[in-house]
Amino acid sequence: MRHGFTGKVLHVDLTRHQLTIEEPDEAFYRLYPGGSLMGLYYLWHNTPPGIDALDPRNTLTFALSAPTGLPVSGQSRCTATCKSPTTQGVADSQAGGFWPAELKFAGFDAIVIRGASATPVYLWIHNGEAELRDAAHLWGHFTHDVDTMLKHELGDAKIEIAQIGPAGEKLSMFAAVMSMSNRAWGRTGIGAVMGSKNLRAIAVRGTQQPQPADKKAVVALSRRGPKLMPERRDVESLGRYGTADAVMGQEGAGGLPTRNWDSGVMDIAAAEAISGERLYLDLLRGAADGAQDKLGRDTCYACIVRCKRVVEAEYRDNLIAPAYGGPEYETISTFGSYCGVSDLHAISYANQLCNMYGVDSISCGATLSWAMECFEQGVLTLEDTDGIALNYGDAEAMIAMLEKTLRREGLGDVLAEGSARAAERLGRGHDYVLTVKGQEIPAHMPHVKRSLGLIYAVNPFGADHQSSEHDPMYHPKLYEGKPEAPGYKRYLAQIGLTTPTAPKAMNPEKVEFALLTQYNYSAADVLGYCQFVFGPSWQLYGPQDMADLLAAATGWDMDVDDVQAIGRRRLNLMRAYNAREGLTRDHDTLPKKLFTHPLSGGRTDGMTLDAAELDMALTMYFELAGWDVETGTPRRATLEEVGLGWVADELAL
Repeated sequence: MRHGFTGKVLHVDLTRHQLTIEEPDEAFYRLYPGGSLMGLYYLWHNTPPGIDALDPRNTLTFALSAPTGLPVSGQSRCTATCKSPTTQGVADSQAGGFWPAELKFAGFDAIVIRGASATPVYLWIHNGEAELRDAAHLWGHFTHDVDTMLKHELGDAKIEIAQIGPAGEKLSMFAAVMSMSNRAWGRTGIGAVMGSKNLRAIAVRGTQQPQPADKKAVVALSRRGPKLMPERRDVESLGRYGTADAVMGQEGAGGLPTRNWDSGVMDIAAAEAISGERLYLDLLRGAADGAQDKLGRDTCYACIVRCKRVVEAEYRDNLIAPAYGGPEYETISTFGSYCGVSDLHAISYANQLCNMYGVDSISCGATLSWAMECFEQGVLTLEDTDGIALNYGDAEAMIAMLEKTLRREGLGDVLAEGSARAAERLGRGHDYVLTVKGQEIPAHMPHVKRSLGLIYAVNPFGADHQSSEHDPMYHPKLYEGKPEAPGYKRYLAQIGLTTPTAPKAMNPEKVEFALLTQYNYSAADVLGYCQFVFGPSWQLYGPQDMADLLAAATGWDMDVDDVQAIGRRRLNLMRAYNAREGLTRDHDTLPKKLFTHPLSGGRTDGMTLDAAELDMALTMYFELAGWDVETGTPRRATLEEVGLGWVADELAL
């Protein structure tokens, strides 16, 4: 075992039911130190160019990094990578909980999965050993039921399980891979790829603790977290109210997507009804007796933040069970404000259904809001919707169509393809589709966060709200009278950002902010860091801490520039992979509706995006990144600079 790493990668050939173990050398780990970078390496080398994402030859990886499993907050993350069925480019998604740390304890840094089994199987990994087992008895069951069945079957309640649900079995294009029945590798259709391989679950259990190079440094970083919490108010609030704490701030800024992005506001009463505060007070487990902090908040391995919601309530005689967690901001928005629904019980039940069946709640809820706009505009009729009147604000109609979508029944069979594919299949509704590269956009509006809109457009795996820092964190007002303490000013300065500019500006400073914070977030996805705990501005730990923990884990000499270089290498390899698959600058755009449909109400009333401004920002971004401004493909010199000269050779650049 190397310091931080196990030194072992498990290769699974599902077609032949063969398992082999690779032991990469030190040079490999230095260049591809985990997460997305390691997954991308295997995806590139093992997946033929141009194949469909559901072809058995697609390579699906789950990869950790050196800090995974160490007793420090925010390190238990794993990245899943494959070719995406939604974008036909790279698929990339992270999930936390306890499964990532348990995989490390079980003796592996990554799992590389190829082929497809003729019958359903699950993978059982335990203390350096692995085997494929029959999963026919698991097929068709909800995620929590499968968790219970496998723990009983394998005789160990501490087993951690990553699995698809019934939606993945049915190849829903926004199917997720779930762990703990409530953590999701949600974006980019990874669950559909796993389902296409007839792989129902990956169960892991181990007792091999990772050995860091510098235990004292790890302990020191671990102890810093609790001391920083009181001054990191954003992190403390995240722990108490979850990501749903953002609802009221977004409403006030005119940035809460409402009625399929017709508006940036609901109204104060409706927004308050679905807010993080309301969720905390009324629906968290223990709310009735004031024990929310003890019973209603869950955590990931070794993390003090405890931001995960645990809801216990009912919706129309349907139990909302704690096992399925609770809704985050994105879920509250897509099933709430996107659909004009202000019933928090209905939204929480929708979240549970998504987790039971195993789907990405962002794309699923956004697709339903697209169907609602189509219905309101007469593009879809009652005949199309199986008699369900899909009106904004109708929680019952929303739940009814959600259930049909999860089961792929009637119109739900079409909606399970996602909004862009649904519009293609139906031949209508294109003007209301809100996707980038075929993937539904998340609930942060470029109207009030300009650089985030740029990142939505250029991001290799479609619009993503966790691929860069958000504009308000670089607002000059945050710097006025601020002490030189960890946080906005010092953390951003560590990556070279010292000239804040207004949130709605789109200028060279803002483009640089977008790219440099994108590198930092990209590095977090390689190193297995939670971006709510490690990051460049508001987080508990900053960029220097990211370098220090990696150094403590591995014994490598690391600084902030090295961390940024890791993030840059990942981003360049992603863009190069997409170029190989035929994606160009033409795919780096935002939905038509955002340019043509003025918002109504609130502080963003009448606002649209400016296509010329986005085009200008794209050119600035490509120049700064070292990519060809016409195609968006990394230049040879750039690839060579980040250690990817072999990629330039393969692309014949």
